[in-house]
Amino acid sequence: MTETFTPPFQLIAPDGTTRGKPEHPIDPDTARTYYRSMTLARAFDDEATFLQRRGELGLWLRSLGQEAAQIGSITALQDRDYVFPSYREHAAALHRGLSPGEILAQWRGVSHSGWNPAEHGFHIYTLVLAAQLLHATGYAMGIQRDRDDGVVLAYFGDGASSEGDAGEAFNIAAVNAAPVLFLCQNNAWAISTPTHKQFASPIHVRAKAYGLWSAVVDGNDVFAVRDVTERALDHIRSGAGPALIEALTYRRAGHSTADDPTRYRSDAELADHAATDPIARVAALLAQHDWADDAFFKDVERDARALASRTRSECLALPEPRLETYFGHVLADGGAVLDNERTAALARHLVPTS
Repeated sequence: MTETFTPPFQLIAPDGTTRGKPEHPIDPDTARTYYRSMTLARAFDDEATFLQRRGELGLWLRSLGQEAAQIGSITALQDRDYVFPSYREHAAALHRGLSPGEILAQWRGVSHSGWNPAEHGFHIYTLVLAAQLLHATGYAMGIQRDRDDGVVLAYFGDGASSEGDAGEAFNIAAVNAAPVLFLCQNNAWAISTPTHKQFASPIHVRAKAYGLWSAVVDGNDVFAVRDVTERALDHIRSGAGPALIEALTYRRAGHSTADDPTRYRSDAELADHAATDPIARVAALLAQHDWADDAFFKDVERDARALASRTRSECLALPEPRLETYFGHVLADGGAVLDNERTAALARHLVPTS
């Protein structure tokens, strides 16, 4: 069941040199596209962090350092495939066409979700650890019974793998041969708990016991992630059952903007992992092969600044929620008690009624 890669599978080393044998040639157009996508995602992430520090967002969970794991996997999907994210899949969300304002609405506290999942094939962020894995499995079983040939991709972190919901999802998916790909972004820390204190057996090894096809990949190598994701999707689309990929990456920021990572990890550790940066890796590849000139890098930098500006504008333009909208999302059919509470709250002038 387990793909016989020498862990972790890698195609591009941190210094930009190529290694291994990819399923598809590593070409300049794809390299430039990946570089642009990851750079823009980081610019959005940086700006969202600044907005939170200024008090414009209630909380923010960064994707710094995890761009390759997301871009490498999301680009392997087809349009009909559906995605269940966790809560820091910002690069994947942008690739699926979500606007900065749509992504930030939840974190600004103005909406339960800033977008219609059906329009993007991208579900709302799930903050309850591993809950999305059961949702993804159920959704995959639904499209399976509808005889749809789509695949579901579910993102989760190493900390979520320790939740009971994860084990239940893996088992149910395997028993039903559900068309779902579980992709773990193992970023080495479950808040302040390192992976060696979470589990004794790697996630991709545990997956084998559930009957899942599994693989482990260098999560900072966008080409390797894309390659392994395509292999996993081929396996699933053939009807052979679900798969799991463990992408080994590193969370360069805190767990969230409410977290102080200096309390549990050293500057030396952070510096070591900064040297494996996924964007710098592709930049080195482009430079070594002379696949990009100064004009290209300046163009990407200009686009990144423009996205940051757009992120600020869209965030600050998000409309303040009306109190009655909160009552409207409690019960599908309302009720006398709820109606009375809404009327009383509005009468107290907690918010304007018009």
